[in-house]
Amino acid sequence: MTDPIRILMCAPDHYDVDYVINPWMEGNIHKSSRDRAVEQWQKLYEVIKGCAIVDLVAPAKGWPDMVFTANAGLVLGKNVVLSRFFHKERQGEEPYFKAWFAENGFTVYELPKDLPFEGAGDALFDREGRWLWAGYGFRSELDSHPYIAEWLDTEVVSLRLIDERFYHLDTCFCPLTGGYLLYYPPAFDAYSNRVIEMRIPPEKRIVVAEPDAVKFACNAVNIHQTIIMNQVSQDLKNRLQAVGFEVIETPLSEFLKAGGAAKCLTLRVTEPILETVHANVPIESRVVHMEGHLLDAGLLNQALDTIVENSGSFRVLNFNLGVERNSVSSAEVRVSAPSHDIMEGIMTQLIELGAVPPPQELCDINTEVVTQAGVAPDDFYVSTIYPTEVRVNCEWMRVENQRMDAAIVVGQTVTGPTATCKLLRDLQVGDRVMVGVEGIRTIKKVESHEAGRKENKEFAFMASGVSSERRVELLVEQVAWEIRKIRDQGGKIVVTAGPVVIHTGGAQHLSHLIREGYVHALLGGNAIAVHDMEQAVMGTSLGVDMQRGIPVRGGHRHHLKVINTIRRYGGIRPAVEAGFIRKGVMYECIKNQVPYCLAGSIRDDGPLPDTEMDLIQAQGRYAELIQGADMILMLSSMLHSIGVGNMTPAGVKMVCVDINPAVVTKLSDRGSVESIGVVTDVGLFLSLLVQQLNHLTQPYSQEQVLV
Repeated sequence: MTDPIRILMCAPDHYDVDYVINPWMEGNIHKSSRDRAVEQWQKLYEVIKGCAIVDLVAPAKGWPDMVFTANAGLVLGKNVVLSRFFHKERQGEEPYFKAWFAENGFTVYELPKDLPFEGAGDALFDREGRWLWAGYGFRSELDSHPYIAEWLDTEVVSLRLIDERFYHLDTCFCPLTGGYLLYYPPAFDAYSNRVIEMRIPPEKRIVVAEPDAVKFACNAVNIHQTIIMNQVSQDLKNRLQAVGFEVIETPLSEFLKAGGAAKCLTLRVTEPILETVHANVPIESRVVHMEGHLLDAGLLNQALDTIVENSGSFRVLNFNLGVERNSVSSAEVRVSAPSHDIMEGIMTQLIELGAVPPPQELCDINTEVVTQAGVAPDDFYVSTIYPTEVRVNCEWMRVENQRMDAAIVVGQTVTGPTATCKLLRDLQVGDRVMVGVEGIRTIKKVESHEAGRKENKEFAFMASGVSSERRVELLVEQVAWEIRKIRDQGGKIVVTAGPVVIHTGGAQHLSHLIREGYVHALLGGNAIAVHDMEQAVMGTSLGVDMQRGIPVRGGHRHHLKVINTIRRYGGIRPAVEAGFIRKGVMYECIKNQVPYCLAGSIRDDGPLPDTEMDLIQAQGRYAELIQGADMILMLSSMLHSIGVGNMTPAGVKMVCVDINPAVVTKLSDRGSVESIGVVTDVGLFLSLLVQQLNHLTQPYSQEQVLV
């Protein structure tokens, strides 16, 4: 014979909506009918009393929400974890509930005062006793879950709430007898929904639609095969009855005004202990250190948002604000995550923001040896565009050949240790590859406010994102100043261009830039060279007369005839030297000794002898030509621009010109965050750029400042 079920309730003698601590309370202050609330509570009491033994805790004046006993604590056997309320409006309830538990023979466990946990409102046992579902995100902290697991010796499964209307787990989640689950999936993040689906088979999951959810259908009391709730649609009622449950509806409208219903008004104090279930919680916590302009640059907010958006939780342990205008701030933040995989994902993103473990916790990195050429260990760290350092021999070492989407290989030479980014295909057996996220940091440039303002004045649009509505002329003027500065200071400008440059009449303008020393390397594909030389020789591009803008008879053959002739000469350089090519982009590259790389593709005609059809060789050559670049102009070539963006380290200015804003969006998605997109015709852009450069008759000097 099983022990009778006991449920704790509290009469609504002092109940009212006196304040706002959840969305349901807004607009309902003092609008709840005391008489109707007493009547509704009494009906619920009678219904539950017919199914279980009801114990009562005396209401205390001044604490109107004490009626919601679900938040008194969490009980298992004769142990209880007392609630630590998040809002001060409810914190005064704690001693009354503590006294009741003590008087009734429970061992009371109390969390640290600054660690919120709101009892059975945010912690619900699987009705088979297999584990404890525990919510976090609004009222309870993830860091409370390890305490609960230890004190109650139970497995805790953490779920993150993301809809403020469902601020407690029991408002959107109700475990039922027989392993069934009544829940509202949109109240949880994607990770939590995956966890739920892994634990509960499809035939046991009863999904609640929003109309039922907002009437708190999930805030139900389940006693054996009986479900007691506020109100339910006929459809949901039919589904529950179909799997063997009896549904009892009892109106609780007055309590909904405070954000509660049947479950909120009750606390089950006879939760059985299963001998086979023991403490197990996969929660992982780490402490990270951040330093820089954490507030004015928004780094701290970005870090905290990153933690929360990725199912984690945080606590700022220390924060030291820089006291001078140009001083940096520092912070130590404890990060918690519901699993190791989630923690690794969070840490990877925090590293990109400059976060590192405290120095005293860190000496050397974790590495694993490559056992198969071209294959990294499973948990290898994936590099980013940002300057990176790794911890070797208890000292930070800068990673060479920085680029995104590579592995970091740590080695030893006669001059000392080394760390280098290597593509997967370049890994060799015996290489020591960085794994995990410990012992690695990215370096963010810390600038003074004055330096930042000066830089912004000179190249302010670099943080502007995709710009189609702003005047193109203004952007061109700024680009012109910047490339003039780079050229006059001996810097390097790389151009990535597609055939649209030729089709839109931009060939003469790009040729001018090369001739005047504004281009120090050209990256593209087979097509830009083919159509550039087609125009130079035949006056057409894709068979269209570039002067009249109309197709010419037989023009579709022109580019193939040019390819054939270039192949006869043996390449572009011999064709230029022989006088066959006398103008154009490729002509200027040859004449001005500007290196170029044409990367082939499956769609190429010919191809030209100069086109590198080995993709790996082409990528390598691209990477060589990008090294040392101060700016990259990306001109209407999405494929090549994305490839270049992926292999370009942070700090290189990138200007992407395309008629399609999706090109810049794709660059941003791949981490090429230091790029500006100008949505316009590339031929027009180049024409305006040349005009503006012609207006700049004096070499750039440091004293010149844009107005």
